[in-house]
Amino acid sequence: MQRFGKGKTPRRPKKGSSVEKDPVGVYCRIRPPGAEDEECCIEMISSTTIQLHAPDGLKANRNGEYKETQYSFKKVFGINTTQMELFEDVAKPLVEDLIHCKNGLLFTYGVTGSGKTFTMTGSPGEGGLLPRSLDMLFNSISPFQAKRFVFKPDDKNGMEIQSQVDALLERQKRDSQQSMPKTPSSRQKPDPEFADMINTEEACKCDNVDEDCCYSVFVSYIEIYNNYIYDLLEDAPFDPIKPKPPQSKILREDQNHNMYVAGCTEVEVKSTEEAFEVFWKGQKKRRIANTQLNRESSRSHSVFTVKLTQAPLDADGDHILQDKSQVNVSQLCLVDLAGSERTSRTRAEGSRLREAGNINQSLMTLRTCMEVLRENQMYGTNRMVPYRDSKITHLFKNYFDGEGKVRMIVCVNPKADDYEETMLVMRFAEMTQEVEVARPVDRPICGLTPGRRHRNQAFKEELSRRLEERGGPYNADDPVLISELIESLPALPTCELVDPADDQTLPRLIEVLERRRRIRQMMTEQFNKTANTLKSMLQQYDSQLNAKDTFLHDQRNKLSDKDKMIQNQQSEIERLEKKSKTLEYKIDILQKTTDMYEQDKRSLQQELETREQRLQKELSERKRMEQRMQGMVTDTRLKWEKECERRVNAKQLEMQNKLWAKDEKLKQLKAIVTESSSGATERPERPSRERDRNVAQMRSASPTLIPTVPPVHPRQRRSRSAGGEKWVDHNPPSNLDLGTVMQPIIPNAIKVSTPSEKALSKSQKYVLRHQELASDGEIETKLIKGNVFQTKGGGQAVQFTDIETLKQECPTAPSRKRRSGSEDRPTQLEDIENRAPVANTASGHGYQKRRKP
Repeated sequence: MQRFGKGKTPRRPKKGSSVEKDPVGVYCRIRPPGAEDEECCIEMISSTTIQLHAPDGLKANRNGEYKETQYSFKKVFGINTTQMELFEDVAKPLVEDLIHCKNGLLFTYGVTGSGKTFTMTGSPGEGGLLPRSLDMLFNSISPFQAKRFVFKPDDKNGMEIQSQVDALLERQKRDSQQSMPKTPSSRQKPDPEFADMINTEEACKCDNVDEDCCYSVFVSYIEIYNNYIYDLLEDAPFDPIKPKPPQSKILREDQNHNMYVAGCTEVEVKSTEEAFEVFWKGQKKRRIANTQLNRESSRSHSVFTVKLTQAPLDADGDHILQDKSQVNVSQLCLVDLAGSERTSRTRAEGSRLREAGNINQSLMTLRTCMEVLRENQMYGTNRMVPYRDSKITHLFKNYFDGEGKVRMIVCVNPKADDYEETMLVMRFAEMTQEVEVARPVDRPICGLTPGRRHRNQAFKEELSRRLEERGGPYNADDPVLISELIESLPALPTCELVDPADDQTLPRLIEVLERRRRIRQMMTEQFNKTANTLKSMLQQYDSQLNAKDTFLHDQRNKLSDKDKMIQNQQSEIERLEKKSKTLEYKIDILQKTTDMYEQDKRSLQQELETREQRLQKELSERKRMEQRMQGMVTDTRLKWEKECERRVNAKQLEMQNKLWAKDEKLKQLKAIVTESSSGATERPERPSRERDRNVAQMRSASPTLIPTVPPVHPRQRRSRSAGGEKWVDHNPPSNLDLGTVMQPIIPNAIKVSTPSEKALSKSQKYVLRHQELASDGEIETKLIKGNVFQTKGGGQAVQFTDIETLKQECPTAPSRKRRSGSEDRPTQLEDIENRAPVANTASGHGYQKRRKP
């Protein structure tokens, strides 16, 4: 087969600093609620703004995440919006760009059950964006379509131009195949499922269609299921014994670095009905399932691609120009994304759970790509965009790099159950609006004269009219024309030969025929001269018309430049207005936040002032307490100084009495010794035990601890120290080890020689081992017990509650008896010394060690 030309999708030029960019157009469509009394979480504020508020049963957290928030879009479509209104604003400009050799990408995004498939496909009587786009495309290019198989895909994302003979052979081959199903163009009754999708009153078309080109439409339909690509239009042979699963396709990159699905079926369609049938054929193969949230939930991303191939006509306007550089291929991708869902709500299991995981993962990759693109554009970074992490982003990476316009329709369900998922969708939409895509460049203008098709038709009509005026063309089947032509020639003489020797009839006949021949030559020359004159006049008119067309074309170009400039200025004004509104909204939010912070600051200042006043009050109270305690300490010091002085005096008196008693004893001993020398037979008296008592008193050197208050609980019980509480066992290092068999045992005790705050904080009870000299000269051990409690200042204090006394007696020590005579006075003084002083209620519970004399 001979191939004359081959067309490729032109590669996008390298972007520079002067490349104009447009933000991604993001629209929002609100689905009507399922019931009238259903709680809604979305409110439409204006034609470009919606407000999202938390349901009644959901409380706001500390960060204010569930507060009322507003989101702005390029346009918001309410619950009463028709499919036609949505198409007019969103998809119609993309179809016009498709006819003018510009690519486009339109995809629907949202949670499951938000109306994405209905928006894209529609229902009978309410056709969606896809059928309306196809209908507008064929209404616009229908009179200028090329014959079937003139353009042919080359399996490398390009188009080939075939000759008229090759295209005719292909058509004959197609018609001869009986197994191929007939299309509606072959007088087959259309499928009732899509026959009534679009009303005839709603049909629309593009006015600015280049009539000097021939067009062909190719469609393909794929789905991305579990991150694998499947061709929904592939006619795989069916094996009832051992059915084979469909084969997945792979992505490839052509020589112009454009991504395409290798081996994907591309069907050439010539009418809207035929395109509907192809679409429905693939739609029936698409994977859907029943979940808890949607009866017919899409389990895959579907991509329906409309590829428009166009090539200009030659100079005569009769045939397609066989020049591959003049072939343009543009495509429009209509993507129905599967909805994001939470498995906790859908209760998915098995394959449904795996599908949901892959769907959420691909949508997460799409969000990541948008975030990286926005970061690179806003902060001037050069991070790599992870397109290859998912098939859906890898397939459309050229669009985000500047291959065409990108538009997204965010479908939301206003019911309160989808609040958290809807909030995530809103955040993604808000971020996507900040991504800018390079504006596609216009295709180069063909160097041929515009209006060739129209002028060719006009030339043929004018030629036919003038020929009719001059007598019209020769028609052998018309007897009237034959008779007029014969009458205009000289009449033929009689041709009967009666005599063989007649030599006049034939010469006359020859002369008449020669005359007729000369007349015919003159008529032919006149006709040719007239035709040449007419042709020269037509050429002159054509040149004048071309000059006028060129002038008009220049003026139109200037006008289009002015229009573009005006449109750019208008778009810039709209962008600045939108930016101004966004900044005003942000300023309002910042103002509210500032007011909230100021209020918090004032409340904190008031609280700080209150605490400072309380602290000053506590400090003044502490100073008064310190002064009071200092006064008490001074009084106690003076009291004890007087007491010590008194005791010193009493001790001196006691010692003097003892010296006096010893002197008396020495005198008595001297007298006894003197008497013993005179009378040895007399029995000696028993020595006094006063000396033993003095020795026992001098055995202990431990200072005596005199309590200032009597014990609160004078009862002595061992069970007080054997409880389950934690004890602090305070054993001063000055205590003596008596080596007795009976020793106090305290379980759960922390033994310390000096009490500390750390030990007291870990215990509930406190015991002090105190040793002092008893009145009979023996060492007496007292266990002074108390409760540990925490003070207001954060420290630890002990309140003494009980005293246990452990006393040791010497069996050889003399019994304490009152002696007569001169010993009455020292005994009385000793009893006074060892008697506990009267408790002072103002000093509190506690004990102090007495000072040595």
